[in-house]
Amino acid sequence: MKRLWPFARRYWFDALLLAAVGIGVTGAVLGREHVNGPEGPLWFDILAIVAIVLPLLARRRFPFGAPAAMGVAAALTSFLDRTVVPYDGVTFLVGCAALFLVGSLRDRAQAVAGFAVAEGVLAVVVHNDPRSGVGNFVVASIIFAIVWTIAFGVGRKSVEADEARERAFRAEREREERALAAVAEERARIARELHDVVGHSVSVMTVQASGVRRLLRPDQEREREALLVVERTGREALAEMRRMVGVLRRPEEAPALAPQPSLDHVSRLVEQAREAGLPVELLIEGEAIQLPAGVDLTAYRLVQEGLTNVVKHAQATRAEVLVNYGDSYLEVTVRDDGKGVGNGDGGGHGLVGMRERVSVYGGELDAGPETGGGYRLRAKLPLTS
Repeated sequence: MKRLWPFARRYWFDALLLAAVGIGVTGAVLGREHVNGPEGPLWFDILAIVAIVLPLLARRRFPFGAPAAMGVAAALTSFLDRTVVPYDGVTFLVGCAALFLVGSLRDRAQAVAGFAVAEGVLAVVVHNDPRSGVGNFVVASIIFAIVWTIAFGVGRKSVEADEARERAFRAEREREERALAAVAEERARIARELHDVVGHSVSVMTVQASGVRRLLRPDQEREREALLVVERTGREALAEMRRMVGVLRRPEEAPALAPQPSLDHVSRLVEQAREAGLPVELLIEGEAIQLPAGVDLTAYRLVQEGLTNVVKHAQATRAEVLVNYGDSYLEVTVRDDGKGVGNGDGGGHGLVGMRERVSVYGGELDAGPETGGGYRLRAKLPLTS
C-alpha cells in the first residue's frame, strides 16, 4: 500500500482524464437518439472527445501548451460538429480543469494568456452552437473567471511557498558555510598560536642546550655531542614549524615576538570591558597553578570571546568572570544579565570556533540562557591528557 501511494498521488489526475474520455465516449454513443445530441458521425465525435481531453496528459512537459492545445481542439471541433462540445458536459469540466492548470502557472503572463485563450475558445464554441446565445456565454465566462481566480490565487501562494523554501534552504546553506569557515578559521588560528607557544618553548630548550654545551669540560665530548644534536634538532624543528604554519598566516600577519596571552592577563580583559561601560566582576576560586600553555591560551580566548559578545550584543548591565582551578580541571565561566548572544547549540560563529578550540583539549563547552535570566558561557578543560 505504501508503494502505491506515491504512484496514486502522481497519476490520479491522469486517471480522471482517462475516465472522462470513457464517460464522454459513452455519452456520445448513448446520446445518438437524443433530440439535442451531437450532430456529426459517431466516429468523429469519439475522435473529437479524445482530441479534446487527452492533450492534458502532456501537461507536465507542456504546462501551457497542453491546455492551449485542448482549447484549440475544442474550437476546431465546434466548426465540424456544432453541438458535440456544448452537449458533452465532460468537455466543459475538463476545460475548467485545464483553465485551473493554466491559472496556477508560475508565469503570470502565461496565466493571463491562458484565460484569454479560454475566453476566445468559449466565444467560438458558443457562436457555432445554434442553441447557445449571449446568456450562455456570460454564465460560462463567470464560471471560467471564478475557476481562474481561484487557480491564480493558489498559484501565487505556491510560488510564495517555493520562494520561502528556497530562501530558507539558501540561508541554511549559507549558515553551514559560515560555520565551516568559522571552524576552519579557528583551527588555523589555533595552529598559529600553538606555533608561537610551542616555538617559544622549543627556542628556550635550544638556547638552554646550547648554554649547557658551552659549559662542559673538554673531556665531556659525548655529552657535548648529545647536546649538539639536541640543539640542532631544536633549530630544525623550529624552521620546519615556521614553514608549515607560514601557509596558515595571513599576508599581513607576522610571527609573534611576544609570548601568547594567558589567564595571567585576564584582569586586562576585565578592565577593557569596564572601560567599554560594562561592570564586570572577576572571581578566582582555588589556587592558581601553572597551566599547560594550550589550555592557558584557550581559557584566555574563552573569556575574551565571552566578554566581547556581552559588550557587543547582550545589552547587559553587569557581567561576571569566574575562574575555578580544580584538582584535575580548569573551569572558566562568563555570565551576564543581558538578553543572550546565542541559543546554546553553537549557532554563533564565535561559539563554533570556541567549541572547536575547547574540543582540541578534550574539554566541554556549555552555552545558553540561564533560568533566572541572562546568559552563561562555561568551559571545563582537563589538566591531564
